[in-house]
Amino acid sequence: MSRPNFIFIMADDMGCADLGCYGGRSNCSPVLDRMATEGARFTNGYSNSPVCSPARFALMTGRYQHRLRGGFDEPIASGGPLLGLPPEHPTLPSLLRDAGYSTALIGKWHLGSPPWFSPEKSGYQEFFGFRSGAVDFFTHRSFAGPHDLWEGDAEAHVDGYLTDILSKRAADYIRRKANDGPYMLSVHYSAPHWPWETRDDRAEAERIKSLFHLDGGSVEIYQRMIHHMDEGIGWILQAIEETGGRDNTLVVFTSDNGAERFSDTWPFVGKKMDLLEGGIRVPYVVRWPARIKPNTVNDRIVMGMDWMPTFLAAAGVAPHRDYPLDGVDMFGPAVERKVFWRMIFRNQKAVRAGDWKWLCVDGNEFLFNLQKDQRERANLRYREPERFMELRRAYFEWDEGMPLIPEDAKYTLAYNEETLAKSVG
Repeated sequence: MSRPNFIFIMADDMGCADLGCYGGRSNCSPVLDRMATEGARFTNGYSNSPVCSPARFALMTGRYQHRLRGGFDEPIASGGPLLGLPPEHPTLPSLLRDAGYSTALIGKWHLGSPPWFSPEKSGYQEFFGFRSGAVDFFTHRSFAGPHDLWEGDAEAHVDGYLTDILSKRAADYIRRKANDGPYMLSVHYSAPHWPWETRDDRAEAERIKSLFHLDGGSVEIYQRMIHHMDEGIGWILQAIEETGGRDNTLVVFTSDNGAERFSDTWPFVGKKMDLLEGGIRVPYVVRWPARIKPNTVNDRIVMGMDWMPTFLAAAGVAPHRDYPLDGVDMFGPAVERKVFWRMIFRNQKAVRAGDWKWLCVDGNEFLFNLQKDQRERANLRYREPERFMELRRAYFEWDEGMPLIPEDAKYTLAYNEETLAKSVG
């Protein structure tokens, strides 16, 4: 069998239960729900972080984000000149590119806004999208104010609703590359990240003063944003069908981190910035007809840093010997593992092993059995003291092997009085 094509599709700030195939209560994701029946749905899929850019560092490198300075900030500031993904660090697209793959990113980067941190410096041969953490869906202006839509290093002035623009660009890329050998296409949507705008909300884009948009949005608008994205993913899948690539194209859908303001996380609690399950549990939908049977449900514990070793193994490409991976091949033999999280915000720490999770928030420590208590309500630390201490020790042993948190590392709270005042004018 020839080497597979890869299409990695990522939503932004989408709750795990927003999709029908994960128990969602609306019909906003018919395409993704069908894709889940045609392939696999992972029920214990996690982000490496409950906030954007750290999760993307892990995705791109296959390693815990804390191994790179930029992975500490929660998230890195859109206009910061010093923090970003170092071009010399091997990445998933750079290793695939060097192995003969065509590579492209369409959509969000958020791993360094200056041109010296551009996607094309880190393995993508083509880039169309935005470099910062968020842009308006119609004006394509960033949180900091300037226009932020690029084709390579040149500004791209394209009229229209951003979700649709990205979807059409992705479908066009698939048609263009269908006969040029294997390719990896990353499609990183901004939906359903704020500002809360559907295709019909151009006037709202002209009204709001801040992308935080605290005086707008609704559950209905949020779900329509997901539906627009879902429809665009349908265009992408149709392009795969038209070009004959269905059987040997590995298509992934996930989210960079967990829930935001209008997200559905049931039965989990917590949201973006939290190490509760609602902030880190994300959908993992994978279709690869040549390898994955329809209607597969997989309960193994997987993280964002696992995508890189999974894709490399599928392509027969070795990781860089000087940068050992922390992630594992999700399609390889199942292994018992512990996975870890560390946040500056509220001094959060967590480890998961099997059904058990140790969590520390603001110095308060918990032990949960996630199999029995998905809502993380029953603290079992005193009923299971040996297990509590085992996971606690495991966390601090892992932590000792990670770089220290830099004194200048920062976290950004999305909603505070200053941004509220700006958004309502």
